[in-house]
Amino acid sequence: MTTDTGAAVEAQRQGRGTTVAGPRGVPFLGNLPQFGKDPLAFFERLREHGDLVRWRFGPKPSLFLADPRHIGELLTETERTFDQPELGIAFRTVMGNGVVVARGPDWRRKRSLVQPSVRPKQVRSYASTMAECAVELADRWSDGERVDIKREMAALTQRIAVRTIFGADTDADAEAIGRAMDVAQREIGAEFSGIGALLPDWVPTRGRSRIRRAAAVIDAEVARVVARHRQGDRERPDLLSRLLTAQDETGARLSDEEIRDETVTLYIGGHETTSSTLVWAWYLLARNPWVREALAGELDRVLGDREPGFEDYARLTYTQAVVKETLRLYPTIWLITGVAKEGAQIGGLPLTPGTRVWSSQWVTQRDARWFPQPEEFRPGRWDAEGGDEMPEYAWFPFGGGPRVCLGARFAMVESVLVLAVLARRFELDVDPGEIRPVPALTLQPDREVLATVRAR
Repeated sequence: MTTDTGAAVEAQRQGRGTTVAGPRGVPFLGNLPQFGKDPLAFFERLREHGDLVRWRFGPKPSLFLADPRHIGELLTETERTFDQPELGIAFRTVMGNGVVVARGPDWRRKRSLVQPSVRPKQVRSYASTMAECAVELADRWSDGERVDIKREMAALTQRIAVRTIFGADTDADAEAIGRAMDVAQREIGAEFSGIGALLPDWVPTRGRSRIRRAAAVIDAEVARVVARHRQGDRERPDLLSRLLTAQDETGARLSDEEIRDETVTLYIGGHETTSSTLVWAWYLLARNPWVREALAGELDRVLGDREPGFEDYARLTYTQAVVKETLRLYPTIWLITGVAKEGAQIGGLPLTPGTRVWSSQWVTQRDARWFPQPEEFRPGRWDAEGGDEMPEYAWFPFGGGPRVCLGARFAMVESVLVLAVLARRFELDVDPGEIRPVPALTLQPDREVLATVRAR
């Protein structure tokens, strides 16, 4: 059943009592069973009811948004009439109270302290590390070699994250952190989409035990590296050093606990999200040879026989488009939520305080109204002159508004430079067969992604 959302909203404003349509749920659980079974498919089905859809996340009233106008209202009004939601004990165990989770004055203070470390000038200084790590991987690959792209990209982005966050000469155990983050990501996704989302924090579960053990590994590694940095007597160019010296307007610095939380946040942004984006990019390139040829043509034209640097980022417009189109079809962050505060409204429709509002990049970025032939991988749609016209917030892989992802530019530069280094030398022939996305903390492939390396 569908509804004309505009008519429903207008009727509500005029006091005629029209309600926004949505699926039926079951007592207490609401629509959680359908959501937990397959969140992406569930949101796709919600879209059939219209652009504003009511549903229930357990006993909690929820509203799903599919129209970019409404999504823009949610994103730009966060911190004013929408709050960050409570994301559960599993999420908090890993993320702590970092800038992604914090609210109000605490969020504003932390954002002001973290933001300088990922500004364009700083990202420029990290670009050489990104390219160097990619070159090290390219030097190890050989023609005809069989690789698991998922594993290769994870190891590569781990190495980049460790070097840019902790420093090139750190003794941080990248593999230990990586394994712990894999467990954390899996358990966060499982709890968020299952019955665990409704359980009180004090209820013990196997998943919560696993995530506590993973968080303990992460805490120990971060604490060890922070201690080493504090003992150093020289200035370092890494992100952690910048966080350790950052001061707010009162001259106060981040506490050890806050340093830990922001370091983990930056690690996830610099590793988990970029790794996933690169895996999906190789998967799509292998299935669209004409795109792969166009990408190779740009790399030959712009780079020739040399490796890319930060100055090349702006020139690699088609490579950027490949990354943007990958993020459209397989958005690493696939869900954004907020909680209505007093005075909140969407499209003129007043919301009861406490209503949870949801939007999904997976649904809106695959909507034919904004992206013709939405299932096709067409980087050309991002061409500045001949590309598709789309409304603001039809594409929002990094969120938007005041809480837009601080690491968005870091992630884009990293993805483009890594892709440029590797695709200049090689093509990856991914094995036949569909790879399905699994919505955990980020959107991950459901299995290993095997490929044969082909030298260009």
